[in-house]
Amino acid sequence: MTLRVTGKVVTPTGVIRQGCVEIRDGRISAVADYPSARDGHWIVPGFVDMHTHGGGGHTFTTGDPESARQAAAFHLGHGTTTLLASLVSSPFPLMRDATAAFRPLVEEGVLAGIHFEGPYLSADRCGAQNPEFLRDPSTAELAELIELGGGAVRMVTLAPERDGATAAIELLVGRGVVAAVGHTDASWEQTRAAVAAGASVGTHLFNGMRPVHHREPGPVVALLEAPSVVCELVADGVHLHDGMLGFATSVAGPERAALITDAMAAAGMPDGEYELGGQAVTVADGVARLSRDGAIAGSTLTMDAALRHAVGAGVALPDACRMVSTTPARAIGLGDRVGALQTGLRADLVVLDDDLNVVRVMRGGDWVE
Repeated sequence: MTLRVTGKVVTPTGVIRQGCVEIRDGRISAVADYPSARDGHWIVPGFVDMHTHGGGGHTFTTGDPESARQAAAFHLGHGTTTLLASLVSSPFPLMRDATAAFRPLVEEGVLAGIHFEGPYLSADRCGAQNPEFLRDPSTAELAELIELGGGAVRMVTLAPERDGATAAIELLVGRGVVAAVGHTDASWEQTRAAVAAGASVGTHLFNGMRPVHHREPGPVVALLEAPSVVCELVADGVHLHDGMLGFATSVAGPERAALITDAMAAAGMPDGEYELGGQAVTVADGVARLSRDGAIAGSTLTMDAALRHAVGAGVALPDACRMVSTTPARAIGLGDRVGALQTGLRADLVVLDDDLNVVRVMRGGDWVE
């Protein structure tokens, strides 16, 4: 049976104003002009969130599989058809338990993998990461997690200036895991060395990083200028000024700029008191901050809202679609499976109205209820 979805189709090469996406057996079988199309909705690829800690009142950070399942379902309703479960800095036993608990969800397809944001991060740039758990990278810990995950561990964020970071990056890359640079006080030279060792992602660029200085460019410039690095950007108007969002996008281009949510459990929930990595978080006017010092503590963003914000800030819709789908999929090694309306890929798509609000979501050829 062939299913056809018609409208304004955003493809990797542009927009088909009267287009059709054909789906057969859960995959895209064709993308083509369809002159008789009357539906004015936008058809865009399913969103790929490579950095999210939770949502809908549920979290990934405790390693609870039922909470993870509910958080993934919440984001799926907002168009995120592929996501990594991001944890925060924690003791090794929790990292190990979470890996074991989430592996079945990865094998089932609920999650695309696990992202450890920490604990191998800078104390000076820890942001909302719990400083109690920060430590130097351990290749022994990483090797055990990778083995335990059986392919579930997909990305690890670390600070390249910490002792043992280069060895950790080389181990990760050698085992097929993405090494990301983040929460770092590294110099430009140290960051370039991490990229040379194989690091290929900049974790929420600008945030949790030494700021740019004209005599010490720091990690931001080193990551932006590296052709092999995808830079994460949080497009919520809080983490980044819209001018900086536009600047970073213009430098990296949509093929190296990936929008993420960095969402925590409070995404989609009312203002109030929450928790992240054992620390109290207060959400006011939709902005999440640590209760103790006011540091930004993730976001309450969803990927559809990130897309709308980027477009509102001046990013062209086809470019923004690359940034929420194609680029992050490629960054985490899934570009041959998801991330674009392209023949042969899994049939993940989002139907948007002209205000870019979600109308319907399809994952693997099935409409999401």
